[in-house]
Amino acid sequence: MTVQVTTTLAETWELLDAARAEGKTVGLVPTMGFLHAGHASLIQASAAENDVTLTTIFVNPLQFGADEDLSDYPRDLERDLKLCQEAGATVVLTPSVDEMYPQPIVTTVTVNELSEAMEGAQRPTHFAGVATVVAKLFHIGGRCRAYFGEKDYQQLAVVRRMVSDLSFQVQVIGCPIVREENGLAMSSRNTYLSTEQFAAAAVLNRSLRSAVELVQAGEHDADVVRSHIIDMIATEPLVSAPDYVAIVGADSLQPLTQLSGDVRIILAAQVGRPRLLDNIGVSLDR
Repeated sequence: MTVQVTTTLAETWELLDAARAEGKTVGLVPTMGFLHAGHASLIQASAAENDVTLTTIFVNPLQFGADEDLSDYPRDLERDLKLCQEAGATVVLTPSVDEMYPQPIVTTVTVNELSEAMEGAQRPTHFAGVATVVAKLFHIGGRCRAYFGEKDYQQLAVVRRMVSDLSFQVQVIGCPIVREENGLAMSSRNTYLSTEQFAAAAVLNRSLRSAVELVQAGEHDADVVRSHIIDMIATEPLVSAPDYVAIVGADSLQPLTQLSGDVRIILAAQVGRPRLLDNIGVSLDR
């Protein structure tokens, strides 16, 4: 079946209303485009569980800071539409900025606490931009299941809390990180990496996997685990010292001093031009 491409909210609502009138279920996959196998896995998960899969492609200016790469963010709509078709999308919404924000926006959504550390500390306006556009996409999608990758783990937690606090009729589904052959988490920004930087960036995942092995061997002191990760990353001269290595409760995102229960280890580091994010989970007996 040929994917239907829309550019307006009204056209998208019309298609979704018609689908729901026939008793069909809807899945939503929000993206910023320049899609890769990680995005394809989200579309495939939605297509397997829903009658209609709406994929959105929109580079959201609200979540970029003044000195970030909004104008240079990679774009390739023709390639993206091909991937959407092959992965099983039913409708692809590709709105313009004017369609999404027809007037200067004065209403924003802020998820306090969960958005203040890690990426929130590095990029203070980022999560307000994310929460605002995702809230808008949820209104466009209506009652649905929404699929997000776990690579942006803090974002996933922020979206889940927003859905709970604001009673959206949306079931948020987190999907596993899809990785390159060398273990690097797939990201649209990986295109910025040189061949040498791409190889070096694999140390991020290696350090996380090594940390899990350390924890499973009995080390539960968060400072020791964090230092282990930082020391491993320091062996790669092309990778900058991490902006942060956070060891937090998987649901609360609260920092831990001693690891227990469901834990998430989250890091961000600069590799050449892009800042790359990665994370890993580990569960311990309470």
